[in-house]
Amino acid sequence: MSKKQQLEQIAVESLIPYARNARKHSDEQVAQIAASIREFGFNAPVLVDSENGIIAGHGRVLAARKLGLTEVPCVRLSHLSDTQRRAYVLADNKLALNAEWDEEMLGLELTGLEEEGFDLGLTGFSEKELEKNEVDANNEVQIHSVFEVIAECQNEDEQNMVYNILNPKGIKCRLSTL
Repeated sequence: MSKKQQLEQIAVESLIPYARNARKHSDEQVAQIAASIREFGFNAPVLVDSENGIIAGHGRVLAARKLGLTEVPCVRLSHLSDTQRRAYVLADNKLALNAEWDEEMLGLELTGLEEEGFDLGLTGFSEKELEKNEVDANNEVQIHSVFEVIAECQNEDEQNMVYNILNPKGIKCRLSTL
C-alpha cells in the first residue's frame, strides 16, 4: 500500500450500499449499533471505495441514519481492485466470526462491568447470553456453555423433519436458512 489512509468525514446520504452485500442487519441489531455509537462514539470508520461505495460498515451507516447523523468518519480504500474490494466485503465480515471467546475472561469482564453498574445491554450480548455467566457464593464466575449442532439439510421438508424429531425431546432448536 503506497498511499497513507486518511480519515474523512463523508455525508451519510452520499454513501452507496453495496448491492451484493451478503450480511443482513435486523432492526434490532441496527438499534444495538446505534446505542453503541450513542454511548461510545463513532469509533470504527466506514470503509468506502473511490466512489463512496460502502465496503465495510453497512450496519454503522444504518445506525447513523437512525441517529440522524449527517456525516460519518470514513476511510477510502481506493487501492483495492474491484475483485479485491468484493472479496474484502466478505472477508471483513467472516474473519471476525472465526474468532472464539475466552469464556473465563469474558465472564470476568462482564461481571466486573456489572459490578460497576454498567448497562451490559450496550455490549451487544442478549439477556439470555448474559444469564449464562453468573457469580457463585465464593465470587467465582460460573460459565454455562451452550453447545450447538448444525445439521445441513437438503430442503425445508428435511429441516422440518429434524426439528420435529428433536424439539419434542426437549432439545431447544431454531430453524435458519443460510
